[in-house]
Amino acid sequence: MRRYAMSLAAVTLSLSLAACGGSEGTDDGGALADPNDITIGLLMPEKKISRYERFDFPIFQAKVEELTAEKGKVRYANANGDQTEQNRQMRSMVEAEVDIIVVDPVDAKKVAPEVTRAKEAGIPVIAYDRLAEGPVDAYVSFDNTVVGEVQGRSLAEAAPGGKIVMMNGSPTDPNAAMFKEGAKGELTGQDVVKEYDTDGWDPEQARKNMAEAIEAVGAEEIDGVLSANDGMAGGVVEAFKAAGVTDLPPITGQDADLEAVQRIVTGEQYMTVYKPYPNEAEAAAEMAVAKVRGHDIQFDALTRDAVDSPTHKDIPAALVPVVELTRNNIRKTIVADGIHTVDEICTAKLRAACQAAKLL
Repeated sequence: MRRYAMSLAAVTLSLSLAACGGSEGTDDGGALADPNDITIGLLMPEKKISRYERFDFPIFQAKVEELTAEKGKVRYANANGDQTEQNRQMRSMVEAEVDIIVVDPVDAKKVAPEVTRAKEAGIPVIAYDRLAEGPVDAYVSFDNTVVGEVQGRSLAEAAPGGKIVMMNGSPTDPNAAMFKEGAKGELTGQDVVKEYDTDGWDPEQARKNMAEAIEAVGAEEIDGVLSANDGMAGGVVEAFKAAGVTDLPPITGQDADLEAVQRIVTGEQYMTVYKPYPNEAEAAAEMAVAKVRGHDIQFDALTRDAVDSPTHKDIPAALVPVVELTRNNIRKTIVADGIHTVDEICTAKLRAACQAAKLL
């Protein structure tokens, strides 16, 4: 649950100031021999979504190197959707005595014992993107309820009063519940005719669920699809095409994956939620470095928000704003931020569609 709001400008400025002004030392107040010689464990949850390998990890690593005169090290692991594997990875980092762990959990509940294990070993833990249960020190993410609100509002405008299918995210991801809550708050004028939760955010499961919805409701009766992320939106599009539908209804998404942006250019997907990964990853890196150096990150310039998990209340947090991405603002958002280039988006097959979208 989000408690306090903050602007993107405030995040960027405050993080920079805090990183420069933080005291140097360890958690127990002792001085570090070299405040730049630190090791951060970074655990990402999956590879089905390209953002973690392509953006979050390299951006995080580059920021740590910048803040530590290239002496800081990032020990990286990706669980590839397996919480048992992520728990093993986390235990390995505890045994290696990293200075701090930043974790984006596969399963927020099942990672809690490992968070506790790390804390008992004197290693702080920052939850990244998804709020892990257990005694985390802080949380860096986007305002996930707002993500759902952006999706729901966009779909409500595109299909006013229409029949909607909701393709929600994974039940093990606490963000999915917030996306759903935010979206439903904006879909009060729509008729949600079918609704599915999608284990592991699996695009193939989303495709099968959409095929079932098309058969049960009728393709011509579906006016829009609230897909919680881009991978599942791809599965939804495949289901419609397999049913012989050429004029697709508005379909939402999240993450601004390259394939989704290309679908937006061609009109197969209506919108996605662009979450500025550089801001999130850099915020987490600054927070981790500051914490290791002994800076108190309890509701200061680094953490102006607070969130609750099922196990802990008032967790200090930094929540980064998000952007609605449609055909009209591709160049001003993801291209301007260096997430995708025009050349990557506009393949030869999409040249005419890119010209119509004024990308070429």
